[in-house]
Amino acid sequence: MLLYDKDNKKEFEKRLFFSIVFAIVAFVIILSRLWHLQILQGKKFKSLSENNRIRIVKIPAPRGIIFDRKGRVLVENYPSFDLSIIPEDVNGLERTIKELSGLLNVKAELFEAKLKESQGNPPFKPIKVKTNLDYREVAIVETNKLDLPGITIEIEPKRLYIFGKLAAHLIGYMGKISESQLKTRVSSGYNMVDLIGKYGIEHDYEPVLRGSNGGAQVEVDAVGRKVRVLRELEPTPGENIFLTVELDIQKLAEKALSDMIGTVIVMDPNTGDILALASSPSFNPNMFSPGISSKDWEALVTNPYNPLANKAIQGQYPPGSVYKIITAIAGLEEKVITPETIFYCDGSYRFGRRPYRCWQKKGHGRVNLHRALVESCDVYFYQVGQRLGVDRIAYYSSLFGLGKPTSISRTNEKRGLIPTRLWKLETLKSPWRESETLSTAIGQGFVLVTPLQILNLISSIANGGVLYRPQIVKKIGSPGGNIIKEFFPEKMKKIHVADNSINLIKDALWGVVNERLGTGWRARIEGANVAGKTGTAQVVGLPTGVDELKKFVPFEHRDHAWFAAFAPKDRPKMAIVVLLEHGGHGGNKAAQIAGDIIKGALKILNDDDSSF
Repeated sequence: MLLYDKDNKKEFEKRLFFSIVFAIVAFVIILSRLWHLQILQGKKFKSLSENNRIRIVKIPAPRGIIFDRKGRVLVENYPSFDLSIIPEDVNGLERTIKELSGLLNVKAELFEAKLKESQGNPPFKPIKVKTNLDYREVAIVETNKLDLPGITIEIEPKRLYIFGKLAAHLIGYMGKISESQLKTRVSSGYNMVDLIGKYGIEHDYEPVLRGSNGGAQVEVDAVGRKVRVLRELEPTPGENIFLTVELDIQKLAEKALSDMIGTVIVMDPNTGDILALASSPSFNPNMFSPGISSKDWEALVTNPYNPLANKAIQGQYPPGSVYKIITAIAGLEEKVITPETIFYCDGSYRFGRRPYRCWQKKGHGRVNLHRALVESCDVYFYQVGQRLGVDRIAYYSSLFGLGKPTSISRTNEKRGLIPTRLWKLETLKSPWRESETLSTAIGQGFVLVTPLQILNLISSIANGGVLYRPQIVKKIGSPGGNIIKEFFPEKMKKIHVADNSINLIKDALWGVVNERLGTGWRARIEGANVAGKTGTAQVVGLPTGVDELKKFVPFEHRDHAWFAAFAPKDRPKMAIVVLLEHGGHGGNKAAQIAGDIIKGALKILNDDDSSF
């Protein structure tokens, strides 16, 4: 009996010992876990807990409005109803997507793709899965909201380009921020779902237009429904921009360009204000606001006529005979010719072993400077160019701003090319040939310009030799209507050429439009005193005798058509350049388009003057 008690006691003590050890270990484990949760991970879990109960909701700032120079709205905002999913509030993600798909008649794959794009986001962050819900869709979601925990409808301001394609290249568009853009803008409050100005004014004035987002602390219940707003910070709307563009003149330019390929730009030559800028083909920036579809994007980027390119500043073309203005001024200023200098044109000029043709096959006969410009005699300017040499032609080109960007935009403006002997030697590793000077003198060969540069040239002739920086923004205003900043005409320089040279050119350009044999007669307007210059820029050499307008000449081989003009001659109110890609002779369609726009624009500008 005693032996049994002794053994039983030992067994009891052994079990007690192990129980105590087990309890101590368990206590240590529980204590460690509590220390881990409360001390090491306390802040994290506290934050998660708060986020589960209190949500921070972004209140997007309305973007600034864009007006024309008279205060007419070109771009505004509209409320977009966007559908979002908050993953942690959803009761069965697969079931919810299936139900949404059925209710809204949207493929479930589209919702799943949006969720996949946002993988890595905190689960309490809303993920936008559909934008621009119409009122019927909003009503369906709201009606079924109790059965769809984690589904919310957010109202966000979206961009509305009221006139669609009108001035699209100048105004630009919005798009989803790229990874590279986000890296440099995180500190400015951008996040990966934000839209940002991608092009044109929307891009160049992004910091002005954007505004500052607000936010709200919202208490939600267990299924994510809003219980109450704890605190709210109102957003600050973006500032408004007033363009120099005149809406009615812009409409004239767009209509005149219609389905052609090219550009029309209209400027006030006394200030540098751009009154209209149209580039064709164009695009509708409204496609980008809700997120452009891959099909629409593919159609834009594969279009051979490149609708996304602003041909006014990104297109580089040989200027053709418009460049004879430069050669003429250089000849007068360098005194290699006088207004009375006569050259004989029999239809070609022989230099070296080959003849250089004039566009007038039968020749112009004896021509002086005035007639050479009026009738655009190539043979006359071959010989002026030969007397000048390429470097002196290049010098006068640079005086008028050719061969360098105007800085009108930060969206990939091209600089063009004005060749010199040094340029060719350094770039092509080849010495300049004198025969190349002949081509340069009539705006062919290596010479390339943008249409805006030619507009600057013709404007400075119109105003007596002042080069203004082209401007597209007139002022910036606060949402309350106060003026924050005004942009005044910026005179880049007074071009140092004799007034007499400028006046001789102006008289000749008037003759181009108004004299009997002038090449720009299609731009003639009774009483308007239009002065201008035609240009026909060769794309490829065609055999002698081939009429390029005949339909058997491939479109892409046809010449580019130019017409640059101003009106009225003595007190100019407007300058214009028309460039039609593969548009044939400049004196045909380009001059006609310019004439139509000048007629309408002068009426608008005269009406404006009389209203003051």
